[in-house]
Amino acid sequence: MNASAPASGATDPVVDAAYARRWLALATAAVEREADRLTELDSAIGDADHGTNLRRGFTAASAAVEKDPPGTPGGVLALVGRQLIGSVGGASGPLYGTLLRGAGKHLGDAETASPEELCGALRAGLEGVARLGGAAAGDKTMLDALFPAVDAMAFSLDSGAGLVAALGAARIAADEGAAATVPMLARKGRASYLGERSVGHQDPGATSSALLVTALAEAAEGGTA
Repeated sequence: MNASAPASGATDPVVDAAYARRWLALATAAVEREADRLTELDSAIGDADHGTNLRRGFTAASAAVEKDPPGTPGGVLALVGRQLIGSVGGASGPLYGTLLRGAGKHLGDAETASPEELCGALRAGLEGVARLGGAAAGDKTMLDALFPAVDAMAFSLDSGAGLVAALGAARIAADEGAAATVPMLARKGRASYLGERSVGHQDPGATSSALLVTALAEAAEGGTA
């Protein structure tokens, strides 16, 4: 975590609907690019459909946003969440849908959000996921990437960093959190049925969560799909 990052930077974007749409485009491209790897990870400890399901969900979400673009960042996130719940099978749809719909609801109808408000929205969505899944950090789930990411973002912002630097810290923390699931024993979800056989495999949900955090960071840096 970069506590010495500058308090503000000319390159920090406004968190508005356009930013949320950039994130969606980058996330959709990342899921498409990594779908086979996500499914391969899921084949070891899950139902071998994680990449396929997320690809379908984010494709549907992108189409919905393109057809009727919300005018606020909260509206974009909430719409994506609803689409994921409606189009993604298994546990991924409700979990990711809860994350994004919760974040969107937290942002409300405001046309823009501060970096701190975005961080608070992500935490609100994350807490909803934890309640829905009954999981905690260390259970070998998506939370093992998301909790470190949101904590790193909050720490960076509290230390005076701007949005780009804070999301850069979140990206690193999410990647490290996903990698840290390899030696864990799964205690929730389909992987928990395998017991000790779940050890030695990276959790697909944590891996896809890290992709979405990376897309948030890339959108802040001005990246495009």
